[in-house]
Amino acid sequence: MPQSKPLSGLWMPSHLERMYYGPSSVHDHLLSCLPSSSSKAFIITGSSLASKTPLIQQVEKLLSSKHHAGTFSDIKQHAPVAQLDEATNAVQEDPSIDTIISIGGGSPIDSAKAISYRSHEKSKKYLYHIAIPTTLSVAEVSGGAGYTNEDGKKTGVGGPGLVPHVIIYDSKFALETPQKLWLSTGIRSLDHAIELLYHPKATEAPGKPLFLSAIEGLFTYLPKSKAEPKNEDYITKLQLACFSSYYPLGLDRGSGLGLSHAMGYALGSPYGIPHGITSCISLAGVVRLKAQTPEDAAQIARALPFIGQSKSGDDKQDALEVADAIEKLVQNLGLETRLKDYDVGSDQVSVVAKAATQSESGPLYDGVAKIVESKL
Repeated sequence: MPQSKPLSGLWMPSHLERMYYGPSSVHDHLLSCLPSSSSKAFIITGSSLASKTPLIQQVEKLLSSKHHAGTFSDIKQHAPVAQLDEATNAVQEDPSIDTIISIGGGSPIDSAKAISYRSHEKSKKYLYHIAIPTTLSVAEVSGGAGYTNEDGKKTGVGGPGLVPHVIIYDSKFALETPQKLWLSTGIRSLDHAIELLYHPKATEAPGKPLFLSAIEGLFTYLPKSKAEPKNEDYITKLQLACFSSYYPLGLDRGSGLGLSHAMGYALGSPYGIPHGITSCISLAGVVRLKAQTPEDAAQIARALPFIGQSKSGDDKQDALEVADAIEKLVQNLGLETRLKDYDVGSDQVSVVAKAATQSESGPLYDGVAKIVESKL
């Protein structure tokens, strides 16, 4: 098994206090998660969940007037700063609010973290954050919060204090998620797990065994969930796989996850492409690039038995087999995407490659450019 030499490391857990999972977890556990009997909570979510599902009303009713301080339901994809500013103002106008509840995918969860960051800037105190994810993007386990500036570029804030204190994975909330969004964010979680195999700060324990477990779970249950979208056991198994795809990284990760994520940021908010879809576009190609580096290939090759294939002993060839399996999974899930579907033309190849690699030439730049060109 490939490992660092000498085998050593440090894993630092976040302040996550608890993680509930299973059907009706929100109903059964939300009130007990509030930090005090007098807590006031503010809900952050998107318009679709608020207007097209009963979920937000259910949470408001559960909190009742005793604990519900308000709801902001206009968080959009990639968390534009205008809505973030509006939500921040609403929270800061009520000093009784000590808790923020994010419901939805990465944008509401990241927005809640950014609001907590701004609250800390003002009062030197972070808000208690309860995250109720409805996608598999796994924003709920990190201390990073991305949002989009006025110029359309993704920026963000981060720190250990921004990690949510509680995560509630409730399969009944995920039942309301459109299938394409659900499945594509599952590929986003696969992106986390694969890139963390070769991340320089990812620890052998507890990280890599859990990343490999996540890869196995995602390869197994994404196709099953596509075939039976209302199967709550499959939903819960995917939620647990997505948790394992990122949480074991801990706090000491430095900046950035990897090249596929960098491509995701270069393609995401500038062109209006959801991050789940950016991973569908970038991940297999990036793995093929990484297979050319012996150290990275050795780590990627570890995934092969977890996707139902036997290792040959040739790390480069085994890593390329992993890339092929990722591409096939994306295709089988109906998620294969061309950049032209988002009006990204050949004139943008150099723009994306420069943004993803922070360079204007060189082998990495050329590699990313070829991936982009192959997806036009």
